[in-house]
Amino acid sequence: MPYEQLKISTSAPVLSWANHALGSEETKMAKNVASLPFVFKHVALMPDVHLGKGALVGSVVATKEALMPAAVGVDIGCGMAAIKTPFVADQLEGKLKKIRLDLEAAIPVGFNENKDIEKSVTNWQRWADFKQLHRGVQDLQGKAMRQMGSLGGGNHFIEVCIDTENQVWLMLHSGSRNIGNVLAQCHISTAKELAKMTKTSLPDPDLAYFVAGTPEFQAYWRDLQWAQNYARVNRDVMMARFKRIVEKHLAGGKPTKALLEVNCHHNYAEKEVHFGEDVYVTRKGAVRAREEDYGIIPGSMGAKSFIVKGKGNHDSYCSCSHGAGRQMSRSKAKKHFSLDDLIEQTQGIECRKDEGVLDEIPGAYKPIDEVMNHQSDLVEVVATLKQVVCVKG
Repeated sequence: MPYEQLKISTSAPVLSWANHALGSEETKMAKNVASLPFVFKHVALMPDVHLGKGALVGSVVATKEALMPAAVGVDIGCGMAAIKTPFVADQLEGKLKKIRLDLEAAIPVGFNENKDIEKSVTNWQRWADFKQLHRGVQDLQGKAMRQMGSLGGGNHFIEVCIDTENQVWLMLHSGSRNIGNVLAQCHISTAKELAKMTKTSLPDPDLAYFVAGTPEFQAYWRDLQWAQNYARVNRDVMMARFKRIVEKHLAGGKPTKALLEVNCHHNYAEKEVHFGEDVYVTRKGAVRAREEDYGIIPGSMGAKSFIVKGKGNHDSYCSCSHGAGRQMSRSKAKKHFSLDDLIEQTQGIECRKDEGVLDEIPGAYKPIDEVMNHQSDLVEVVATLKQVVCVKG
């Protein structure tokens, strides 16, 4: 489906790939961002777009000479990783629960962290840059090292999936943990203070920004890049453990070679060239989808997920959706659904089935097939996956 231009009056147009009319709050949020003087050309909204903080989740914003820390968000570098294994579905028979229990024992979830720091973590070269990060995080290096290789909470997950050809895939969703959150909060606070001090007029305080070339911008950019790298390596560390666990159960512990590996951010900012100009692109709940880029678009914990390849659509700033997108808040989901609903909607999946994950029930998310149908001009589907094991944060 091609995009439609929202009928709002802003200095930059808003192009939407969503298959629904935005609500009043969503429209206001889109209008606020598109009205900023440094927004380049237009704002792109992905099919899974929904309310966020400052900027919509599922939005892609290109800017000239400025960045908004709250538009990137507090989970800097949050994203997905997946590998296609040489295993087939029949090999999982009778082993799903054991795999789930081993995953829960090996990979800390929620606020938990690793008791021991493995060699692959201590060897990460970017620890040498930690002392250069924001002064407010200098006592957090030990915690950051123990949390590398941990999942976090909320909608983060680890899944064993099977594709339509019965091939086994390993997939996970996580970000930069506490260190990314703290760095983001430090810079968001600085941007807001700076806006007050300079009496900068903003449609929303959460759209406070840094101007390129200033010390504040340079400090944020340095910390942002570090946290994005941390998030990517965090996923790599977990995936290596995940792979070893599956190999233990399916290959007697013998190492195997992945047939395809994907690791992509969906909450981040990068320098890119679009429409012949150098810009900063902020993807808040969106995946880069240049030609031949591989990406991951997960559904909910009871729905299909997709491995995709980008088509390089420049109107979307070469982007696609990052998932199904919520259609119901966490609090509303807990009120609307029961434990019986959760059990029914996750039938056939080895996962937690308790009230602690009720806010992640599939019914709280948009139908993933509809989301995919509205971005056929952004990506092509490489593999369609269905989970058989799901570990939630």
